[in-house]
Amino acid sequence: MHLRLENISKHFNGTEVLRQVCLADEIGKLAIVGPSGSGKTTLLRIIGGLLQPSEGHVFVDGSRVDYSENKLPHYRAGLGYVFQQNGLFHHLSARKNIALPLQVVHGVSEEESLERAQLLLERFGLVHEGDKLPAQLSGGQQQRAALARAIAASPKLVLLDEPTSALDPEYTNEVLDVINDLGKTGIRFIIVTHEMGFARHACDNLLFLYGGELLEYGTSSALFENPRTLQLQRFLSKLLEWRV
Repeated sequence: MHLRLENISKHFNGTEVLRQVCLADEIGKLAIVGPSGSGKTTLLRIIGGLLQPSEGHVFVDGSRVDYSENKLPHYRAGLGYVFQQNGLFHHLSARKNIALPLQVVHGVSEEESLERAQLLLERFGLVHEGDKLPAQLSGGQQQRAALARAIAASPKLVLLDEPTSALDPEYTNEVLDVINDLGKTGIRFIIVTHEMGFARHACDNLLFLYGGELLEYGTSSALFENPRTLQLQRFLSKLLEWRV
């Protein structure tokens, strides 16, 4: 999938959050990193059609994303989303959380949607949790259910906004392993993350935001081994300071 960001800027109440972000590349497994407040989630939400840029345009496979309300539902339906707090429907079981969007958004029959949900529960190690409500699941299980829901309709791209930020270390590794496995099967994703080991070893490319600007972009291996800007050097050294 080819993504082109053309001079993307975003303002909130007079505050500039993103400034003239430009990018053009094939997306496979992309990590967006940067300090808190650098605009990472804002950029992800603009790419996902959840926020409209104040300036600039987003192009996917050569077509400009139309942010008008009558066009956005079709665009969003082609993407999968996983949020920090999983976004599951609290009153529905894990199985129905996966099946219901297939029925409502994609027009899949109830029988087929439940069959797909069951296969995904098995794939994600949740076969015995299908009838449980989100509150009855561990944090890692909730995020695995959210991942299952995100890929149920075979989206062309999955967007993940710090999916492990609220998890204990044990569940963090559990969820990152699942995302890594998805990437190996050919699923394309963009992830906002503070997990530098995952960004380095599981992602093809790295996008570094700082103060709302895109300061560096390239292969993960190259940027970790040879960060060009002082800001990325400091960012990586600070995060990796307490490595075991």
